[in-house]
Amino acid sequence: MHLTHKIALCPTPEQADYFRRACSAARFVWNWALAEWNRQYAAGLKPNAMALKKQFNAIKYAQYPWIKAIHRDAHAQPFAHLANAWNRFFADLKAGKPAHEPKFKKKGRCRDGFYVANDKFRLDGATIHLPKVGAVAMTEALRFDGNVLGAMVSRTADRWFVAIHVEVIDAQYYRRRRGHGVCGVDVGVTAATTLSSGERIAAPKPLKAALRRLKIRGRRLSRKLEAARVAARVAPQSALPKGTRLPKSEGFKKASMALARTHARVANIRRDFTHKLTTRLCRENQAVAIEDLNVKGMLANGRLARAISDVGFGMFRSQMEYKAKRYGTRLVIADRWYPSSRLCSVCGAKHDALTLEGREWTCAQCGARHDRDLNAALNLKRLATETALPVASPSSNGGTAAEMMSAAGGKVTPVRYERLCRSGQEENRAHLCARS
Repeated sequence: MHLTHKIALCPTPEQADYFRRACSAARFVWNWALAEWNRQYAAGLKPNAMALKKQFNAIKYAQYPWIKAIHRDAHAQPFAHLANAWNRFFADLKAGKPAHEPKFKKKGRCRDGFYVANDKFRLDGATIHLPKVGAVAMTEALRFDGNVLGAMVSRTADRWFVAIHVEVIDAQYYRRRRGHGVCGVDVGVTAATTLSSGERIAAPKPLKAALRRLKIRGRRLSRKLEAARVAARVAPQSALPKGTRLPKSEGFKKASMALARTHARVANIRRDFTHKLTTRLCRENQAVAIEDLNVKGMLANGRLARAISDVGFGMFRSQMEYKAKRYGTRLVIADRWYPSSRLCSVCGAKHDALTLEGREWTCAQCGARHDRDLNAALNLKRLATETALPVASPSSNGGTAAEMMSAAGGKVTPVRYERLCRSGQEENRAHLCARS
């Protein structure tokens, strides 16, 4: 199994300058390869990433001598990334999904990063030895023991990080659960999640808290951008001529970095909250049910788009999927059209008249009074309980992959029944456990 540990770096000014130049080289090679790919495809040829790599290697030092100062991994890996991007594009086309062609990368508009092969760097505690720059201090040592497969150095705002890809054994990958409950989770805007136990977990909403500061710093940057346009003699409100580069003052760079740091802080707060929440749900439950939300369609609503983005619906779903695998938790995805809010969690009657504005409603058949979110969570819990699930055992790390395969097909087993079977104090109980 593969895991990645992302660690912050503490480079010197000289090392940070090399990182920026290496990112520029990786971006340049990507753009060169994509342009050549498009040119060959338009000419009726069948471009190939490895052939493009050989073509570039034959001319790179003669036509681009500055690239000699950058380690070869930084300008060799973009070809593999481009091949993966085209393969993903054609696979999405074949599957009928929305497909997007690879795009050219522009400085300041794309994520800066470059690749380092596993045999080109060395780890020594909280220090990583990278080619061309030597020892670089890390904020912590690598957490995982295993075969190191590679590393990616990237920049977020003014901070540099290294993501180390490690192949670990199953015993280190799978984690032990602390509880074995069944939980339904309703995701919302007012409360980030409403659990079937009745608990409501509010989202920190970092974007809402930082919105005023973002607007102030955005205006500061905009004024400096207009000053740069005046210095370049570009008419206001007109398109920048192709090939024109605006002069960037030190004030412009500082304002740009201050805005980037604020955005990074917002993203970090949201990511920290989502990680803690998803880890808790997978660690404490043998089965969790969530809804298959159309996040892209929900973001088309201009009134709710900012609030939905601030909670991070898409991030919650993706983290639940991979953490459920690590903890042996069965993740049940309710169908997108499953009426979780409109079904009475007591008698099962459907209330078709419920609208999005209605937060509470009363069942016409049994008279039960329902809170919309809690009722949805209870229906999701029932769906998880009634769905065919593997038998979860508190004594077996919450169910590893092998155990889940061998026990697939049963329903959620109450923990008290499992303890009854493990006790072995009465003969009939032992026979019952042997048959199960």
